[in-house]
Amino acid sequence: MEKRPLLRTVVGEVMRRRRLEQKRTLAEVAREACVSVQYLSEVERGLKEPSSEVVAAVCDSLRVDLSDLLGEVRLSFVTEIAPSNVFRLDAARRRQSPQASVSGGVMLMAA
Repeated sequence: MEKRPLLRTVVGEVMRRRRLEQKRTLAEVAREACVSVQYLSEVERGLKEPSSEVVAAVCDSLRVDLSDLLGEVRLSFVTEIAPSNVFRLDAARRRQSPQASVSGGVMLMAA
């Protein structure tokens, strides 16, 4: 079975990606978020589990809505980390034939 990453690892990766896209240093973001540079570095590397308050403070510092950051985290799990044996419903909908109909947007599948 494929080992899934920890949530803190993906949250940290998304934070780091956003910070680097803005060409900002750890020190700048940490200062605005009122956390230490060392702590923010550990969060970005997935070594520390940040509290919701710290995540919100870092989002404010990065000028990113919390919902957008969490959306990126979700997207990372779905697109980059999904195990190969998971069958995505959106992919199934794209592959279905034009004659097939899906009642109410729900498709039932059995293994």
